[in-house]
Amino acid sequence: MNDSIRFHNFPLPGIEPMSAASRRSYPRHTHDQFGIGLVDSGGHASWSGRGQVEAGPGHFISVNPGEVHDGRAIGDRPRSWRILYFEPALMEETRADVLEGATGTFTFAAPVFADASLRRVFDVAFAFSRATIASADTMACETAILRLVARLGVHSTTRMNDATKLTACIRRARDRIDADPAARHTLADLAREAHVSRFQLLRAFARELCLTPHAYILQRRISFARRLIRARYDLAEVALIAGFCDQSHLTRCFVRHLGVTPARYGSNSA
Repeated sequence: MNDSIRFHNFPLPGIEPMSAASRRSYPRHTHDQFGIGLVDSGGHASWSGRGQVEAGPGHFISVNPGEVHDGRAIGDRPRSWRILYFEPALMEETRADVLEGATGTFTFAAPVFADASLRRVFDVAFAFSRATIASADTMACETAILRLVARLGVHSTTRMNDATKLTACIRRARDRIDADPAARHTLADLAREAHVSRFQLLRAFARELCLTPHAYILQRRISFARRLIRARYDLAEVALIAGFCDQSHLTRCFVRHLGVTPARYGSNSA
C-alpha cells in the first residue's frame, strides 16, 4: 500500500484538515495547533507527554499546541486517519462563543479516547474539507465547527501545558529560538543566553522539552515554512526565509516530518 497523505482546504480560516492512509512512522515533533483526529482503520501507536497511545478504529487521538509526540503503525500495518488542526486563536474564539463569553484555558486531557457522539459530529465537520471554498455553505460549516468544539469540552482540562513548567534558563533559550527560528543559532549562543554550559543546555532542553535544541529549531522552522507556503511564497524563497540550507533540504524535512513534499502541502488538493 502506497502512502496517501493529503492536506485539504477548508471553508473557514484557521482550520487545516488532513487525511492519511499510511504505515509511515513519524519522528518526535510538535504542532502549533490543536489537533483532533479519528482513526478509521488499522492501529496507531505513539508516545506523547500525556502518556502512551494505542488507538484503533473509532478512537480519537488529540494533540495540544507544542506537545511533543511521535507516531507509528501498530504491527507495521497501514492505518488510516483524519484530523482537524485548529489554530489556538480560533479555538479560543470558538470556545468563547460556546461558553457565552466565559473564559478558560482549553487543553486536551487524554491523548486517546472513544466517544460515539463526538464521532458523528466530527464526521459532519470533516466533510466540509471535501467542499470547494466557492461552493461551501459557510453557515452550515460554522454550525458544524461550533457543535464539534462544544462536544470537545468534555475531553478538556484546565491543566496547563508542561511548557509552563520550564526552568528560567531553558525558557530563555527557547524564547530566543522562537523569536527568530531561521537564525543560525549555536549551542554556545543558546548556552550563554541560558547561563549554563553547552552540555547542561543539551541535557536540560531534552529533559524539559523532550527534544534536543537542534530538533526544536527544526520544528520551529517547519512551522514557519508552513505559514509561508500557505501565504503562497515561492518554495525557494520559503527555504531561504525559514532558515533551511536550500529547497532540497526543506523538501527532505517536510517529507520526514509531514509525509508530503512542500509542493504537495501547498497545493491543498482535496
